[in-house]
Amino acid sequence: MRRTALLVSAALLTGLLPLASAGAATGAEEPPPGPVDRFEGEVPFASQPAEGIFTWGGDSDDPPELELAARDDAPEGDKVLSGTYDISGYGGFTHDFAANEPGHDWSTHKGIRFWWDGKNTGKRVNFEIKDGGANGEASELWTTSFTDEWTGWHQVEIPFSDFAYRTDYQPVGGIDQNLGLTEMWGYALTLPTGTPGTFAMDGVELYGKADPALTTKVLTGAAVYPVKEGGTAGVRISVATTGSAPLAEPVTVAYESAGGSAGAGTDYTPVKGEFTFPAGTASGATHTVSVPTLKDKTAEPAETIPLKLTVTGAKAPAETPQVVIDAHGLPYLDAKLPVKRRVADLLSRMSLEEKAGQMTQAERNAVGTGGDVAAYDLGSLLSGGGSTPTPNTAAAWAKMIDGFQLRAQATRFQIPLIYGVDAVHGHNNLVGATVLPHNIGIGATRDPGTAEKAGAVTAAEVRATGIPWDFAPCLCVTRDERWGRSYESFGEDPALVKQMETVVQGLQGARDGKDLDRDDKVLATAKHFVGDGGTEYGSSTTGSYTIDQGVTKVTRQELEAVHLAPFQEAVDRGVGTVMPSYSSLDIIGDDEGPVKMHADAAMINGVLKDRMGFDGFVISDWQAIDQLPGDYASDVRTSVNAGLDMIMVPSAYKDFRTTLIDEVKAGRIGESRIDDAVSRILTQKFKLGLFEKPYADTSGAAAIGSAGHRAVARTAAAESQVLLKNAGGVLPLKKSQKVYVAGSNADDIGNQTGGWTVSWQGSSGKITDGTTVLEGMKKAAPGATISYSKDASAPTDGYDVGVVVVGETPYAEGIGDVGNGNDLELTPADQAAVDKVCGAMKCAVLIVSGRPQLIGDRLGDIDALVASWLPGTEGDGVADVLYGAKPFTGQLPVTWPKSQAQLPINVGDTAYDPQFPFGWGLTTLRTPPGGGTLTLKALALAAAAAQKAGSAEAGRAVVGRARLLVQQKVGQDITPAVAEPFADADHLLLSGRYADAVAKLTEAYRAA
Repeated sequence: MRRTALLVSAALLTGLLPLASAGAATGAEEPPPGPVDRFEGEVPFASQPAEGIFTWGGDSDDPPELELAARDDAPEGDKVLSGTYDISGYGGFTHDFAANEPGHDWSTHKGIRFWWDGKNTGKRVNFEIKDGGANGEASELWTTSFTDEWTGWHQVEIPFSDFAYRTDYQPVGGIDQNLGLTEMWGYALTLPTGTPGTFAMDGVELYGKADPALTTKVLTGAAVYPVKEGGTAGVRISVATTGSAPLAEPVTVAYESAGGSAGAGTDYTPVKGEFTFPAGTASGATHTVSVPTLKDKTAEPAETIPLKLTVTGAKAPAETPQVVIDAHGLPYLDAKLPVKRRVADLLSRMSLEEKAGQMTQAERNAVGTGGDVAAYDLGSLLSGGGSTPTPNTAAAWAKMIDGFQLRAQATRFQIPLIYGVDAVHGHNNLVGATVLPHNIGIGATRDPGTAEKAGAVTAAEVRATGIPWDFAPCLCVTRDERWGRSYESFGEDPALVKQMETVVQGLQGARDGKDLDRDDKVLATAKHFVGDGGTEYGSSTTGSYTIDQGVTKVTRQELEAVHLAPFQEAVDRGVGTVMPSYSSLDIIGDDEGPVKMHADAAMINGVLKDRMGFDGFVISDWQAIDQLPGDYASDVRTSVNAGLDMIMVPSAYKDFRTTLIDEVKAGRIGESRIDDAVSRILTQKFKLGLFEKPYADTSGAAAIGSAGHRAVARTAAAESQVLLKNAGGVLPLKKSQKVYVAGSNADDIGNQTGGWTVSWQGSSGKITDGTTVLEGMKKAAPGATISYSKDASAPTDGYDVGVVVVGETPYAEGIGDVGNGNDLELTPADQAAVDKVCGAMKCAVLIVSGRPQLIGDRLGDIDALVASWLPGTEGDGVADVLYGAKPFTGQLPVTWPKSQAQLPINVGDTAYDPQFPFGWGLTTLRTPPGGGTLTLKALALAAAAAQKAGSAEAGRAVVGRARLLVQQKVGQDITPAVAEPFADADHLLLSGRYADAVAKLTEAYRAA
């Protein structure tokens, strides 16, 4: 007999029982089950935002296949929801309730339950509910899981008290981070990954009576209450209810100071008592328990006093609050002492366990609310790309980081955390921050002053949110534009990269580190040491990457001249930290083969620390030691002995710390190596002023995204625009012209800012505040006729000129490698837009991308061509040069190839036949000089004089005039005989060899 029939029979039998008996059996006060889904067809398969069931996944293969299947053994009715799945990334399904109706009220029930057809896989299935907000796509996500560990139908019951607020992702940011249950918008299941499977589900319903511990909870104002010796700590204890209703029943809290490292009666006066929040008390009411501490006039580390709470009638706090008597009287706390002495004093007091903690960096999501910061003496936390607080505001960043810093106050020596982020083109993780051009665009400006100002804006906005450490700048020398990180490089010439390293001063201030404690400076990171920009195509073994994290195969001379030179410059500029590369280094002739940089002691200890004199600390890349050969103990031992001082182990921080301690105790890592690493870390923490000011100084927060900061970004965007072709003087545009604008990147702030913007990979669309190129054009010419048709489908008649903005969509790291789903061709839609507009009128094509795009087959039909790179949030800067408010002055930071088959192609190559050579860039600043070779001879003399006098300004000006003369004669007839000396001249200019640069330009002029 079906279970359905049994249920009906049971219902009839219950109806014949006396009311008293029925009430006794079921509990008169317990509400009946509340049906959510029966899967009989009442809930359709649909798409958001309509009510219905829809699937989702990380890629096209990940969403499961669903159907409503008739089954004889269906627990409820005739049908069940069944499905098949084969998920490599993530995937699952959601039932959203209609967005145009009130949310469902689940607050009277204990939890949610459903039938699951178990396969006994032992795999976990995540179950998520959507609470509060405007609708199912603008709600808070609360999550838990169950394990498939049975066979056949089983009813899974999940009390609402099991759900936890998701800290890794929220669709619109936190609303109140309180599971209210009065406005519920649906639920979702995330299915297991890795192996194909099937499932069946039925009868989703609400069950039970809500218990007071769910609807009412006791909270403490903080988990940690630091207090100076002799002071009194006030532990705030409050009560909160679902929906902020008054208490329906009294809540009693008993408290007692017990345990901890402080001594009762000697370090503090013990407290014990009880208080009650009576029925009717307003939600949010607070009671303060005072814990007096005593002075004993002895210098000592911090001591803890846990305040144990016993709650009746509500859910108790998740943690026992701790009063902490601050460390006092110890030399390392004296800000007047030299940093070196403070470091030595603190180091001498620390245990091996505490030292290992300082060498450990965890990701903020992994530590949850932060209790493990003190439990494992963690030295650092980071936010990975896109790992943001909710809501993603400056205030929320500061509050989050202050919360983690407060946890560090519960450790013996109260060593502050150093919090790090990848702010690679502004505070790019923060919505509303100023997003500057990526490094490739900064390199195109050829302006060290702009690079320094960009660093200063980034530092000010990052530090104003409580973050003292930036994993930037990338000093890679990009040698192959198939690399997905090309845009993180200033260019293909080490001389150009070195010139742009003024960004280090913009971030850190003075070379000696004396400015690091300022509220507008951060610790910088030179990355990725060494050779990440030189990896060979096809050498990567990381997933589907083709070049990123691969092998750099060079002679020792090439290594020194190309890849190491920028790091020596960074060390000379006082950079505080260095990050090794994921890639491997294979030096031709040493017969050692490829060596992973995180294991390369010869380069990290020998070259970076010993020869170059780097005195900061080395931080690993994300989980990079896991790529080393051998077991985990070997990974830890090898990397630390190679010279890594702090290891980024996002979620494996417990295992890393334990393993590190074990390796030291076994004698496989020397204690002196540990002391060296921790000394380096502590030195930077003292320089940053974190011991005196561990919490966020938000006095500069008003400047985040300010007009002043955006003006810097706007100037950088304008200077980064490289005018590659300008037949007939199409640019600059005239405000009187009727302009037809088209292309995928004309009006998309996400595409314009690229990867590493709000999220790791970035994304298309309105992801942050800013001005698109189209919006900038309309602002620059407010009275002009400017029409926009993204795909150029609108009629093209009646326009004077077209502007087609095309290029790439966002990506980051190896995800963007050519061959990993990417190439250097424009999309068919972009090609069609270029063809239609340029076939109908004079046109200018702007390429918004992180690297050159292959445009040669259309170049003859394009009147003006601009390499716009990834200009950031300030499209006004692009409009400034389009309309002539500022001149085009940018120069190519990389060689622009004719075909992908030419790659890699770089300045200095013996066979050099590009579309546009390194350094190419027309200008609208001034007209080229006349006089031909006679003028070049005069310029050669002037260049020699500038070189002899050491006048960089005069030398650049002279070479610049010679460049204009050559470019005017060459036009678009760029032959190898022209391109090679032209590119060489730019390298010589960057190297300060002005006379030689003019000589090369003369050679190019004669070849034209």
